[in-house]
Amino acid sequence: MNKSNLLTLCLAAILSSCASEFNKVYKYADNDYKYEYAKQCFAMGKFQQASSLLQDVVMLKKGKDNAQECLYLLGMSQYCNRDYESASSTFKKYYSSYPKGIFAEQASFYVGQSLYSSAPEPRLDQTPTVGAINAYQQFLDLFPDSELRPIAQKRLFDLQDNLVQKEFLSAQLYYNLGGYFGNINSNTESNYEACIITAQNALKNYPYTKIREKFSLLIMKSKFYLAENSSEEKRLERYRDAEDECYGFLNEFPESKECETAEKFIAKCKKITKE
Repeated sequence: MNKSNLLTLCLAAILSSCASEFNKVYKYADNDYKYEYAKQCFAMGKFQQASSLLQDVVMLKKGKDNAQECLYLLGMSQYCNRDYESASSTFKKYYSSYPKGIFAEQASFYVGQSLYSSAPEPRLDQTPTVGAINAYQQFLDLFPDSELRPIAQKRLFDLQDNLVQKEFLSAQLYYNLGGYFGNINSNTESNYEACIITAQNALKNYPYTKIREKFSLLIMKSKFYLAENSSEEKRLERYRDAEDECYGFLNEFPESKECETAEKFIAKCKKITKE
């Protein structure tokens, strides 16, 4: 038998032994022993086993000296096992049960941390992202002097960037659809108008976003093409609005690579507004 096969057999034997020991402990009637074994599992990085044991004993620990530790350790086991949804629920339960508890600060922080770890990419539904932002904000309000404050603030800004990016992708999609009318609803006349509204709302909600220029560019272009595709009765007013938007873009972003585009739009707008 070569060394590789021997090592495989040894590892299989060890894992089998560990699984057998865990099953015995799990069925054991002594909850204090199960709790201590769960703590050992956590220390050894066996987070799934620790979580299973702690879930089995956490309710029985209520009212006892180690009740707080047990509930917090359950949340940490779930978090380390990447069961973020369960972890956030457990940390919320800890804080609501022990708002002045010895792990209250950490539990409040890890509510946000758990939701942050499960936040989806910007293209997807951002409900978990909003939940994480609210959780971090609550933590910052409750523990303004916490050593974890810098981390929470950075995470909060990262999450806000996700929401901004989500709005940008929506605005960009409307712009790309342009004159297509298949998706227009009663609230907007065209995709260009929908792009303008989406981008303007994003800038109102996130005025200091790092991609402010991109939103502004979409607004400027959409206003120009909206004017070009307008009915005769709205045409002049919209060209004037587009011209003003172009000047506003040049004033705010004088070093932009799109300044030439803004100047071309202005020249075309003037041909209409000066008639």
